[in-house]
Amino acid sequence: MSPTRRDVLKWGIGAGGAAALGLALPGTAQAAGSYFYDWMGKLPGSTPLIHLTIPGTHDSWCTDPANGTKWAQTQNWGVPEQLERGIRFLDIRLNGLQGAPNEFGLYHGSAYQGHRFQDVLEACRNHFRNYPGETVIMRVKNENSGGQALSDEEFRRRFNYYLDTMGYRSLVWTAPFWPKLGQVRGKIVIAADFANDWGILTWDSNKAFNIQDDWNTTNFTKSATIVKQFDNAWWHQDSSQMFVNFTSYSGGNWPQQNAHLTLPDVLTYLDARKKEKVHLGIVPMDFPDFYPDIVRLLVQKNFL
Repeated sequence: MSPTRRDVLKWGIGAGGAAALGLALPGTAQAAGSYFYDWMGKLPGSTPLIHLTIPGTHDSWCTDPANGTKWAQTQNWGVPEQLERGIRFLDIRLNGLQGAPNEFGLYHGSAYQGHRFQDVLEACRNHFRNYPGETVIMRVKNENSGGQALSDEEFRRRFNYYLDTMGYRSLVWTAPFWPKLGQVRGKIVIAADFANDWGILTWDSNKAFNIQDDWNTTNFTKSATIVKQFDNAWWHQDSSQMFVNFTSYSGGNWPQQNAHLTLPDVLTYLDARKKEKVHLGIVPMDFPDFYPDIVRLLVQKNFL
């Protein structure tokens, strides 16, 4: 039996979120914020991934302003907490790691973020151990920046080193088509944003993705662009593409400030349409902890 919207509310939202919907959670004392540890596990395995609405993060583990100043910080939640909170798309950008000739480090531009690629993979693996019905879609990007930039060939070599020598191949889905949820439970679906001829999902492919990532802009323009992409997804429910709608941008302010300018508009759009049975694709955000009701509303879309 498929869960109802009321079921989802009981699983995941705190008292503040319930009040916002005019719902009560009698007799409960829940932590602030929203937890959706295993929301995908409640969905049928026959559900196509492209028919989901998926909360995500941009530059997913850039949490410390000491690593490149506040310009480089895009998150307060690290990847393990993001997974606990319902995030199921990760934007992972990699350069070489100094002193480790086979490894990747996480970078924002040329700024190392203090985490290695295996830290992300292990966070996902640990989450799957506890919640085997889940999956994560991961953009893996050759950041190609600074003194640790890697050639296309070297990036591919290190990626395969992780999969084969370090033993992560069984953790990932590498195929050229969008799977159904049941095919990828307990796996990371790789979207390759690096040069390869491997026949896997490719980030910049117009066949696999329809991406809005207008990052060099102003608040007014960005908010309008976000709404337009939501509407594009709404009108193309039968598309074979995964719609992606970045709420982040870098125009003029620190990412923290920009998040406070755009995310209220995202919340307004979603709240006004919270009863519409549509899927909106992937929504990567900076600082989703500022407005956790956005994550809640995105997750709920999958249970209407």
